[in-house]
Amino acid sequence: MKEVKIALFGCGNIGTGVYKLIRNNCIKIMDAEGVSIVIKKILVRDLSKKRYADIDESLFTNKIEDILLDKEIDIVAEFIGGESPAKEYILKALNHKKTVVTANKEVIAKHFEALQEAARQNEVGLYYEASVGGGMPIIRAIHQSLQANRIQSVMGIINGTTNYILSKMAEEGREFEDVLSEAKELGYAEPDPTADIEGYDARYKLSILATLCFNKRVQINNILCEGITKITSVDIQYARELGYGVKLLAIAKDTQNSIEVRVHPTFIPINHPLYAVRDAFNAVYIKGDSVGELMFYGRGAGDMPTGSAIVSDIITASTNKHHYVKLVATPDEEIFEDNWLTEYYIRLSVFDKPGVLSKIAGIFAKYNVSITSVLQKARGDVTAPLIFVTHEAHEKAVLSAINEIKKCEYVNSVENLIRVEK
Repeated sequence: MKEVKIALFGCGNIGTGVYKLIRNNCIKIMDAEGVSIVIKKILVRDLSKKRYADIDESLFTNKIEDILLDKEIDIVAEFIGGESPAKEYILKALNHKKTVVTANKEVIAKHFEALQEAARQNEVGLYYEASVGGGMPIIRAIHQSLQANRIQSVMGIINGTTNYILSKMAEEGREFEDVLSEAKELGYAEPDPTADIEGYDARYKLSILATLCFNKRVQINNILCEGITKITSVDIQYARELGYGVKLLAIAKDTQNSIEVRVHPTFIPINHPLYAVRDAFNAVYIKGDSVGELMFYGRGAGDMPTGSAIVSDIITASTNKHHYVKLVATPDEEIFEDNWLTEYYIRLSVFDKPGVLSKIAGIFAKYNVSITSVLQKARGDVTAPLIFVTHEAHEKAVLSAINEIKKCEYVNSVENLIRVEK
């Protein structure tokens, strides 16, 4: 029986979940994998803080040197979160020849090259399955099951908070701010939910997924990022009338000549598999040239699902004789597409005057944007809603048309623009 001693950086919800999993399933792990995992030290900031009662207090330390200089500790699992000091701690652990397991999507997305190089130089491992999709084994599938494929596209719901909010808005007809308040009360949203609702969390995860799928470094500044704060119950109602649902999607496509990567609210058809993903669940939809279409589905967050992925990485790291280090190409910036081709939903508030529709249609035609459907809704006293869905059009053409439409005397405001994926 192989005994592996590990340390934990942090002991919040996820760290406590990992501790429970290792303690509760240690015999199963030993029987199945032939390895005994022993937690030797836990790094915390405040030794006096009250924690999970079943953890032996002698395990806690507030000195990172107690872990870095301990030659018995082979693996460090990091749960601090955020960029700093997590990045510095992970690099220190790697440079002290300790394999690192982490769920930290921000650090992995922002510092992929530096971390991978530190792991390679020190001949240790860097494992980050839990950084995307919580308990879903999406990263391992890319590494170990889909190597024979050229992955052509990835499209996913990879933020549980926004999916919960949009699901509730669709099912109960409520507005964004109302559901966000509920999500905070239930613990689905952080007190400061900016990273989730503005799409930043999904952007970190898409950076990791696209980098691994396409074997080309996709940095976060290559990714268009729009959040869900402008989505209203009106947009969701119109989506339903048109045969769509609204999801915050992370989308990556590799045509070999260019890469497009974007995070934004998206209309998807009601018969698409991602439409049925509700509440705080995540799903990733992958298309490979050989395997075809695959979808991974599961809980994308939470102490136990995330802990499951982390413990799986710890077991893998414990049993691997040689650690796999992913090296990727650094493409020229020109390869990243910013003029993709897709359909668009556009909602306007227009003044109730004759000739409005023909005037706006003429502007779209000027920029070669073809209209597939128009909805004219009940008028108000002065203005009326006017909804367009386009055929496939280029992003820059649509944005140019919108900029001109905003200046049109017939238009009160452009209420929303949402991209459509099929």
